[in-house]
Amino acid sequence: MRPPEHWHLRTTGRSKPPYLAIGGGVTLLSIIVLLVAVCGSGGGAGSGEESDVAAATLVPTQPPVLISGRAAAIIEGECGALVYGQREHERLPPASLTKIATALVAAERADLDRVVQIDVNSALLVVSTDSTVMGLETGMEMSLRDLLHGLLLVSGNDAAVEIAEEVGGTLRNFIDLMNAKAVQLGLTNTHFANPHGLDEPGLYSSAYDMAQLGRALLDEPELAAVVAKPRYEMNNGEVLLNGNRMLTEYPDTVGVKTGYTEDAGQTLVAAAERNGRLLIVSVLGSRDRFADAVALLDWAFYDTESACDDAELLDAS
Repeated sequence: MRPPEHWHLRTTGRSKPPYLAIGGGVTLLSIIVLLVAVCGSGGGAGSGEESDVAAATLVPTQPPVLISGRAAAIIEGECGALVYGQREHERLPPASLTKIATALVAAERADLDRVVQIDVNSALLVVSTDSTVMGLETGMEMSLRDLLHGLLLVSGNDAAVEIAEEVGGTLRNFIDLMNAKAVQLGLTNTHFANPHGLDEPGLYSSAYDMAQLGRALLDEPELAAVVAKPRYEMNNGEVLLNGNRMLTEYPDTVGVKTGYTEDAGQTLVAAAERNGRLLIVSVLGSRDRFADAVALLDWAFYDTESACDDAELLDAS
């Protein structure tokens, strides 16, 4: 089942899905119920026969949703099962969604309270690669925890390089750890070539794999707490603002990460929890990632039941 048409990113609470409404106050549900009642009575009153027609099930009648993204996936947070996919296994550049893997490896292998001396010069990164940076300067001292917030909230490429060199010893060693993590998680259409996500040969992933990577991050309480913050004040008093607009503009959002490069377009992994159900959506190659994510999440929350099967739950470990 494909999602219905959707309008724009909503900044208020949930309203009735547009495909439930038909002019004059008559709803599609009432029409279906009426037809079922007529069929069950043999077409008119007085037939005396008890209906054997099952209760009507409401399904969307609108065309499939028209998202701007090339690929998308929605998975269940509980079990990782796929709810919806559009080119979900196609290999595409993920941009800064790569940093989700960087954060996972760093959190697993280092004490985040450790204070490190900064060797990266963010100004050189900006000049040479037009990078997004958190503003690191050579000689600064900063905890890995602050670097992790700079990585995930403001998407600092300087933070990605500093974390990789500090945790892995060298960039190459850290990238090997990232790819080992991808194999461990079963991400068969993912390969990393750097810790930040700038376009490079050999860097690719899929919408499905990125959704699963986001799920893995949310399974780590410390990392889940980081991506849920709209803002973070570092030990030096500097405030970092989260670039994920979903946190402030879509109800029940709990994370996770945005990305963009010219080759990748806009990318996003976002998660929202509603009535005890956690859904994770990823969008790659988008022109309006936030509107795409909202359209997909709204549809999934309104019109699908959990895809989890107790007999086929994925091993989250």
